[in-house]
Amino acid sequence: MTTEPTGFLYPFIDADEHDAPTLIADLAASAAAKMALSAELRTATVERYELLLQECGMAMAERFRNGGRLFAFGNGGSSTDAESAVALFRSPPLGAHALPALSLVDDRAVITALANDVGFELIFSRQLIAHAQPGDIAIGFSTSGDSVNVLQAFGEAASRRLLTVGLCGYDGGRMASTGDIDHCFVVASDSVHRIQETQAALVLRLWSVVQDCLKRVSST
Repeated sequence: MTTEPTGFLYPFIDADEHDAPTLIADLAASAAAKMALSAELRTATVERYELLLQECGMAMAERFRNGGRLFAFGNGGSSTDAESAVALFRSPPLGAHALPALSLVDDRAVITALANDVGFELIFSRQLIAHAQPGDIAIGFSTSGDSVNVLQAFGEAASRRLLTVGLCGYDGGRMASTGDIDHCFVVASDSVHRIQETQAALVLRLWSVVQDCLKRVSST
């Protein structure tokens, strides 16, 4: 039997498996269980944080109304979450307010230059120094809550009077205890996949609150 590189995802799959119907049934059951767990975690987390999501979304809307911009950042899979958040705010569905947002992970030249010249732990904070102003918004993603460059960015953002929003997993790590984050959302899971799926749901809810606030103001 050979070792499959995806064995950690589906440990019940044997490289020499020849019973196709049983294998397909096992795969379907595994996928269904993961989807159910993900849905349950997303629903429970959004419900638990609803009041904080409302508070945070209203604060973000106020910043946007006053000309503020959103800066998003994270590492690895969290970098794609940051880019997705920026895309949602900047290029929303038809009829929604398009809002100024910038991903701090999308310029490879800037990231590699900063990593090479001053250190990887400063790749986000240095960009905030260059671009951010008081009244802007910083949203950072880290499944562990302990990413040094994300924490450094929050420290810089707080010192510049940005509204700071953190999304993390597990027990929250250092993100959950730092005084540099105004609104912190902890996804209580030890699965990176489930954490990131739930963080996406939290961002969507935040965006919805922001849009509702802006629509109420524009209609008055």
